[in-house]
Amino acid sequence: MGTGQPFPRAFLRIGGATLAQHQLGLVLGLECQRLICLARGPSPELTALQHAAENAGVRFHIAPGPQQLSALVTAADELMVVTEGVFADWSTAATIMKGTQSVVLALPDDGAVAEGFERLDINNAAAGVMKIPGALVERLHDLPADCDVPSALTRIALQSGVPMQQLPAEARLGGNWRMVRSESEALATEVEWLRTRLVAGPSAAPSDKLARAGVMAFGSSLLHAGNASGAVGIGAVVALALAFAVAWLGSALVAFVLVAFAWMLVRASELLRRAERDAQSVAAPAIPRAHALGWLVDVSIVAVCVLGLEVHPAVTAAGVDYRFFPPLMLMLLMHLTPRLLTDGVAVWTSDRAVLSLLLAGAAALGVLGVSIRLLAIVLALSAILLPPRRLN
Repeated sequence: MGTGQPFPRAFLRIGGATLAQHQLGLVLGLECQRLICLARGPSPELTALQHAAENAGVRFHIAPGPQQLSALVTAADELMVVTEGVFADWSTAATIMKGTQSVVLALPDDGAVAEGFERLDINNAAAGVMKIPGALVERLHDLPADCDVPSALTRIALQSGVPMQQLPAEARLGGNWRMVRSESEALATEVEWLRTRLVAGPSAAPSDKLARAGVMAFGSSLLHAGNASGAVGIGAVVALALAFAVAWLGSALVAFVLVAFAWMLVRASELLRRAERDAQSVAAPAIPRAHALGWLVDVSIVAVCVLGLEVHPAVTAAGVDYRFFPPLMLMLLMHLTPRLLTDGVAVWTSDRAVLSLLLAGAAALGVLGVSIRLLAIVLALSAILLPPRRLN
């Protein structure tokens, strides 16, 4: 529900989605069946929000004021109220609110009021999210038509005995619970929000760390442009197509470098798609797009190896099976070995960018065929000799 501010802070963007779309994810996570948006009238942004809500199976209504709101809410309803501008983590709210009849979420006033949250008493500020009985909406008839509806309902709920519950301190970490009032605050929240979702652990693969650094540097611009993961995914496909063309023309070195670049784009597209799904509350598909692109990278590595081996006369005289078998076995071991080893080692044995750059060096030195077989042996020995992954 919005408060009808003179500036449309509900449509400020974080992670490529508007605040209103993030709040839609919140109410979907709390299993709401209807969405009532307080607004003076329809707009393109509200129409997009309506389509998103209806596609998720939620009925959508626009209420210009408290009178229209009371006509849509019955005494038997439970009403979730979300203040305009609140950027809230739905999982935290769901953990607290599921199983409770009514509750007003609060924040300790350790700067929350200065950030834009409404003061409730000397120690608490309203967190901007609450669950109240629908019967309380009737009390809005006693107030002016231009009242701040979420603020008024918060006061009514507390006066009616609805309990107040403070959010845990960790709920506000990582930009997960903020009041966003301007473009600058939206940008600051977005950077913090992205950082918490793109943390590279100490055992992350080199290409993953580079992909995360790239997303942190350019992710905001890409997400705001729309379909960021799709655009980066297309870039990966173009790089792989160029790699195949260059390998066909006889330059395996450049082709492997392009494959390494394509792999980092694939990893970046996966991170961006994860952020898009979080922002739009979309569940991950059974086969994510990045997994399909990963297989395409594997096929490209095998193809470049085969084409690179053809430049050697001794190999060219051999059959196609001889040229095809070593790179195929190498890629199969790239899939098998990480499943057997601990995470710290597995990330290196599954990094296609590292593999491609090693093969590029081998191609430059004219020892591609020998290097493919040696790398396959190294992967096999790693799975045999190194400490295995502990099975739960």
